[in-house]
Amino acid sequence: MKIGFIGLGAMGLPMARCLVQRGQDVCGWDTNPQNLDQFENKAESAEQLASDGNVFVTMLPEAGDVTAVVDQLLEHCCETECLFIDCSTIDVESTHELAARLQALGHGFVDAPVSGGREAATNGALSFMIGGQIDNIARARPILQDMGSNLIEFGTAGSGQAAKACHNMICGITALGVCESFALADALGLDLERFFELCRGAAAQSWILENRCPVPGPVLAAPSSNDYAPGFAARLMAKDLRLAQQAAQTTDQSTEFGAAAARRFREFVDSGNGDLDFSAIYRSIRE
Repeated sequence: MKIGFIGLGAMGLPMARCLVQRGQDVCGWDTNPQNLDQFENKAESAEQLASDGNVFVTMLPEAGDVTAVVDQLLEHCCETECLFIDCSTIDVESTHELAARLQALGHGFVDAPVSGGREAATNGALSFMIGGQIDNIARARPILQDMGSNLIEFGTAGSGQAAKACHNMICGITALGVCESFALADALGLDLERFFELCRGAAAQSWILENRCPVPGPVLAAPSSNDYAPGFAARLMAKDLRLAQQAAQTTDQSTEFGAAAARRFREFVDSGNGDLDFSAIYRSIRE
Protein backbone atom coordinates (compact mmCIF):
# COMPACT_ATOMS: atom_id res chain seq x y z
CA MET A 1 0.00 0.00 0.00
CA LYS A 2 1.43 3.34 -1.06
CA ILE A 3 0.11 6.47 0.59
CA GLY A 4 -0.02 9.81 -1.16
CA PHE A 5 0.02 12.62 1.41
CA ILE A 6 -1.13 16.00 0.14
CA GLY A 7 -0.57 19.09 2.29
CA LEU A 8 2.83 19.30 4.00
CA GLY A 9 2.23 22.39 6.10
CA ALA A 10 2.57 22.93 9.84
CA MET A 11 0.40 19.91 10.64
CA GLY A 12 0.70 17.78 7.52
CA LEU A 13 4.49 17.55 7.50
CA PRO A 14 4.87 16.01 10.99
CA MET A 15 1.89 13.75 10.29
CA ALA A 16 3.46 12.45 7.09
CA ARG A 17 6.78 11.97 8.88
CA CYS A 18 5.06 9.92 11.57
CA LEU A 19 3.73 7.58 8.90
CA VAL A 20 7.23 7.14 7.48
CA GLN A 21 8.71 6.53 10.94
CA ARG A 22 6.18 3.76 11.48
CA GLY A 23 7.11 2.00 8.27
CA GLN A 24 4.45 3.28 5.88
CA ASP A 25 5.34 3.86 2.22
CA VAL A 26 4.54 7.57 1.82
CA CYS A 27 4.99 9.97 -1.07
CA GLY A 28 4.26 13.65 -0.34
CA TRP A 29 2.97 16.56 -2.35
CA ASP A 30 2.37 20.25 -1.71
CA THR A 31 1.87 23.19 -4.04
CA ASN A 32 4.26 25.23 -1.86
CA PRO A 33 7.85 24.35 -2.92
CA GLN A 34 9.21 25.28 0.52
CA ASN A 35 6.86 22.81 2.21
CA LEU A 36 7.60 20.15 -0.37
CA ASP A 37 11.38 20.45 0.04
CA GLN A 38 11.09 19.56 3.74
CA PHE A 39 9.74 16.09 3.01
CA GLU A 40 12.20 13.40 2.04
CA ASN A 41 10.09 11.38 -0.42
CA LYS A 42 8.22 13.85 -2.62
CA ALA A 43 6.31 13.44 -5.85
CA GLU A 44 7.16 15.48 -8.92
CA SER A 45 3.49 16.30 -9.39
CA ALA A 46 0.01 15.46 -8.17
CA GLU A 47 -0.37 13.39 -11.33
CA GLN A 48 2.57 11.18 -10.31
CA LEU A 49 1.08 10.80 -6.85
CA ALA A 50 -2.22 9.67 -8.34
CA SER A 51 -0.66 7.14 -10.70
CA ASP A 52 1.54 5.59 -8.00
CA GLY A 53 -0.81 5.36 -5.02
CA ASN A 54 -4.14 3.96 -3.97
CA VAL A 55 -4.58 5.69 -0.60
CA PHE A 56 -4.58 9.47 -0.34
CA VAL A 57 -4.46 11.60 2.80
CA THR A 58 -5.29 15.29 2.51
CA MET A 59 -4.43 17.95 5.11
CA LEU A 60 -5.42 21.24 3.49
CA PRO A 61 -6.74 24.66 4.56
CA GLU A 62 -10.20 24.90 2.97
CA ALA A 63 -12.93 22.78 1.39
CA GLY A 64 -12.12 24.22 -2.05
CA ASP A 65 -8.53 23.05 -1.72
CA VAL A 66 -9.64 19.52 -0.84
CA THR A 67 -12.07 19.39 -3.76
CA ALA A 68 -9.45 20.68 -6.21
CA VAL A 69 -6.90 18.08 -5.10
CA VAL A 70 -9.43 15.25 -5.28
CA ASP A 71 -10.33 16.39 -8.82
CA GLN A 72 -6.65 16.19 -9.82
CA LEU A 73 -6.20 12.78 -8.26
CA LEU A 74 -9.34 11.35 -9.87
CA GLU A 75 -8.24 12.56 -13.28
CA HIS A 76 -5.02 10.58 -13.12
CA CYS A 77 -5.82 7.79 -10.68
CA CYS A 78 -5.08 4.38 -12.20
CA GLU A 79 -6.48 2.31 -9.36
CA THR A 80 -10.06 1.33 -8.64
CA GLU A 81 -11.44 1.48 -5.12
CA CYS A 82 -8.97 4.06 -3.88
CA LEU A 83 -9.33 5.32 -0.33
CA PHE A 84 -9.44 9.06 0.38
CA ILE A 85 -8.81 10.17 3.98
CA ASP A 86 -9.42 13.86 4.59
CA CYS A 87 -7.80 15.14 7.78
CA SER A 88 -8.50 18.77 6.93
CA THR A 89 -11.02 20.80 8.89
CA ILE A 90 -13.78 21.81 6.47
CA ASP A 91 -17.53 22.26 6.56
CA VAL A 92 -19.94 19.37 6.98
CA GLU A 93 -21.92 20.02 3.80
CA SER A 94 -18.82 19.95 1.56
CA THR A 95 -17.76 16.72 3.24
CA HIS A 96 -21.13 15.12 2.52
CA GLU A 97 -20.88 16.14 -1.14
CA LEU A 98 -17.34 14.82 -1.48
CA ALA A 99 -18.18 11.50 0.15
CA ALA A 100 -21.23 10.97 -2.08
CA ARG A 101 -19.26 11.78 -5.21
CA LEU A 102 -16.41 9.40 -4.39
CA GLN A 103 -18.81 6.64 -3.40
CA ALA A 104 -20.61 6.98 -6.73
CA LEU A 105 -17.26 6.47 -8.48
CA GLY A 106 -16.47 3.35 -6.43
CA HIS A 107 -13.93 4.92 -4.10
CA GLY A 108 -13.85 5.00 -0.31
CA PHE A 109 -13.88 8.15 1.81
CA VAL A 110 -13.26 8.91 5.48
CA ASP A 111 -13.29 12.32 7.13
CA ALA A 112 -10.86 12.41 10.05
CA PRO A 113 -10.14 15.93 11.29
CA VAL A 114 -7.64 16.21 14.12
CA SER A 115 -7.09 17.83 17.48
CA GLY A 116 -3.88 18.22 19.46
CA GLY A 117 -1.85 20.78 17.57
CA ARG A 118 1.63 20.57 16.15
CA GLU A 119 3.06 18.98 19.28
CA ALA A 120 0.73 15.98 19.06
CA ALA A 121 1.25 15.74 15.29
CA THR A 122 5.01 15.49 15.82
CA ASN A 123 4.63 12.85 18.51
CA GLY A 124 2.02 10.75 16.71
CA ALA A 125 -0.45 11.54 19.47
CA LEU A 126 -3.27 13.28 17.61
CA SER A 127 -6.95 12.76 18.35
CA PHE A 128 -8.99 11.85 15.27
CA MET A 129 -12.73 12.45 14.92
CA ILE A 130 -13.82 9.94 12.30
CA GLY A 131 -16.77 9.65 9.95
CA GLY A 132 -17.40 7.20 7.13
CA GLN A 133 -18.67 3.79 6.18
CA ILE A 134 -17.54 0.96 8.44
CA ASP A 135 -15.45 -0.79 5.78
CA ASN A 136 -13.70 2.43 4.79
CA ILE A 137 -12.92 3.26 8.42
CA ALA A 138 -11.47 -0.22 8.86
CA ARG A 139 -9.11 0.44 5.93
CA ALA A 140 -8.17 3.87 7.26
CA ARG A 141 -7.68 2.90 10.90
CA PRO A 142 -4.13 1.43 10.63
CA ILE A 143 -2.98 4.65 8.92
CA LEU A 144 -4.66 6.90 11.45
CA GLN A 145 -3.25 4.84 14.34
CA ASP A 146 0.24 5.62 13.08
CA MET A 147 -0.49 9.34 13.52
CA GLY A 148 -2.75 9.38 16.56
CA SER A 149 -3.39 7.92 19.97
CA ASN A 150 -7.12 8.66 20.25
CA LEU A 151 -9.42 7.54 17.43
CA ILE A 152 -13.15 8.07 17.93
CA GLU A 153 -15.76 7.07 15.36
CA PHE A 154 -18.92 9.17 15.13
CA GLY A 155 -20.88 7.61 12.27
CA THR A 156 -21.33 8.28 8.58
CA ALA A 157 -19.20 10.62 6.48
CA GLY A 158 -19.38 14.18 7.74
CA SER A 159 -19.84 13.24 11.38
CA GLY A 160 -16.11 13.64 12.01
CA GLN A 161 -16.30 17.23 10.81
CA ALA A 162 -19.42 17.80 12.91
CA ALA A 163 -17.57 16.57 16.01
CA LYS A 164 -14.59 18.79 15.22
CA ALA A 165 -16.81 21.88 14.89
CA CYS A 166 -18.41 21.20 18.28
CA HIS A 167 -15.08 20.36 19.92
CA ASN A 168 -13.30 23.50 18.76
CA MET A 169 -16.23 25.67 19.73
CA ILE A 170 -15.62 24.48 23.29
CA CYS A 171 -11.92 25.32 22.89
CA GLY A 172 -12.63 28.84 21.61
CA ILE A 173 -15.16 29.63 24.32
CA THR A 174 -12.90 28.17 27.02
CA ALA A 175 -9.90 30.15 25.77
CA LEU A 176 -11.78 33.42 26.12
CA GLY A 177 -12.91 32.49 29.62
CA VAL A 178 -9.36 31.64 30.69
CA CYS A 179 -7.99 34.84 29.14
CA GLU A 180 -10.61 37.07 30.74
CA SER A 181 -10.05 35.45 34.15
CA PHE A 182 -6.29 35.97 33.98
CA ALA A 183 -6.81 39.56 32.82
CA LEU A 184 -9.05 40.21 35.82
CA ALA A 185 -6.62 38.47 38.17
CA ASP A 186 -3.84 40.69 36.84
CA ALA A 187 -5.96 43.81 37.18
CA LEU A 188 -6.70 42.86 40.79
CA GLY A 189 -3.00 42.51 41.50
CA LEU A 190 -2.89 38.74 42.01
CA ASP A 191 0.31 36.77 41.55
CA LEU A 192 -0.43 35.07 38.22
CA GLU A 193 1.78 32.05 38.85
CA ARG A 194 -0.07 31.37 42.09
CA PHE A 195 -3.38 31.94 40.33
CA PHE A 196 -2.38 29.38 37.71
CA GLU A 197 -1.49 26.88 40.45
CA LEU A 198 -4.90 27.43 42.01
CA CYS A 199 -6.78 26.94 38.75
CA ARG A 200 -4.97 23.81 37.61
CA GLY A 201 -5.65 22.11 40.92
CA ALA A 202 -9.27 23.23 41.26
CA ALA A 203 -12.54 23.24 39.33
CA ALA A 204 -11.15 25.71 36.73
CA GLN A 205 -8.68 23.13 35.40
CA SER A 206 -8.79 22.49 31.64
CA TRP A 207 -6.57 21.48 28.73
CA ILE A 208 -6.62 25.09 27.55
CA LEU A 209 -5.39 26.29 30.94
CA GLU A 210 -2.65 23.65 31.20
CA ASN A 211 -1.36 23.92 27.63
CA ARG A 212 -2.28 27.44 26.56
CA CYS A 213 -1.91 29.46 29.75
CA PRO A 214 -2.25 32.97 28.26
CA VAL A 215 0.37 34.75 30.38
CA PRO A 216 4.14 34.23 30.15
CA GLY A 217 5.81 32.37 32.97
CA PRO A 218 3.60 29.77 34.63
CA VAL A 219 3.98 27.22 31.77
CA LEU A 220 7.40 27.50 30.14
CA ALA A 221 6.41 25.34 27.16
CA ALA A 222 3.25 27.33 26.43
CA PRO A 223 3.19 29.72 23.44
CA SER A 224 2.72 32.66 25.80
CA SER A 225 6.19 31.98 27.24
CA ASN A 226 7.64 31.87 23.72
CA ASP A 227 6.37 35.11 22.15
CA TYR A 228 3.09 33.36 21.32
CA ALA A 229 4.68 31.27 18.57
CA PRO A 230 1.77 29.14 17.40
CA GLY A 231 0.96 25.68 18.45
CA PHE A 232 -2.45 26.44 16.91
CA ALA A 233 -2.67 29.74 15.07
CA ALA A 234 -5.42 32.26 15.84
CA ARG A 235 -6.49 32.27 12.17
CA LEU A 236 -7.20 28.54 12.43
CA MET A 237 -9.23 29.02 15.59
CA ALA A 238 -11.21 31.77 13.85
CA LYS A 239 -11.80 29.46 10.89
CA ASP A 240 -12.98 26.58 13.08
CA LEU A 241 -15.35 28.81 15.03
CA ARG A 242 -16.74 30.09 11.74
CA LEU A 243 -17.39 26.50 10.64
CA ALA A 244 -19.12 25.78 13.94
CA GLN A 245 -21.41 28.76 13.38
CA GLN A 246 -22.10 27.58 9.86
CA ALA A 247 -23.09 24.17 11.23
CA ALA A 248 -25.28 25.80 13.89
CA GLN A 249 -27.13 27.78 11.24
CA THR A 250 -27.93 24.66 9.24
CA THR A 251 -29.58 23.12 12.30
CA ASP A 252 -31.20 26.29 13.69
CA GLN A 253 -29.32 25.68 16.93
CA SER A 254 -28.61 28.78 19.00
CA THR A 255 -24.96 29.03 20.12
CA GLU A 256 -24.65 32.46 21.70
CA PHE A 257 -21.28 31.89 23.36
CA GLY A 258 -19.96 30.22 20.21
CA ALA A 259 -21.10 33.18 18.13
CA ALA A 260 -19.40 35.60 20.51
CA ALA A 261 -16.17 33.59 20.39
CA ALA A 262 -16.29 33.48 16.58
CA ARG A 263 -16.74 37.25 16.40
CA ARG A 264 -13.97 37.92 18.94
CA PHE A 265 -11.40 35.72 17.23
CA ARG A 266 -12.33 37.08 13.80
CA GLU A 267 -11.69 40.63 15.04
CA PHE A 268 -8.36 39.53 16.55
CA VAL A 269 -7.26 37.96 13.26
CA ASP A 270 -8.48 40.93 11.21
CA SER A 271 -6.25 43.13 13.37
CA GLY A 272 -3.20 41.33 11.99
CA ASN A 273 -2.68 38.65 14.63
CA GLY A 274 -3.65 35.57 12.65
CA ASP A 275 -0.24 33.87 12.74
CA LEU A 276 0.13 34.12 16.52
CA ASP A 277 -1.08 31.34 18.78
CA PHE A 278 -4.75 31.71 19.63
CA SER A 279 -3.84 32.29 23.30
CA ALA A 280 -2.33 35.62 22.20
CA ILE A 281 -5.87 37.00 22.20
CA TYR A 282 -5.12 37.62 25.89
CA ARG A 283 -3.11 40.68 24.87
CA SER A 284 -6.18 42.27 23.31
CA ILE A 285 -8.20 41.55 26.46
CA ARG A 286 -5.64 42.80 29.00
CA GLU A 287 -4.78 46.14 27.43
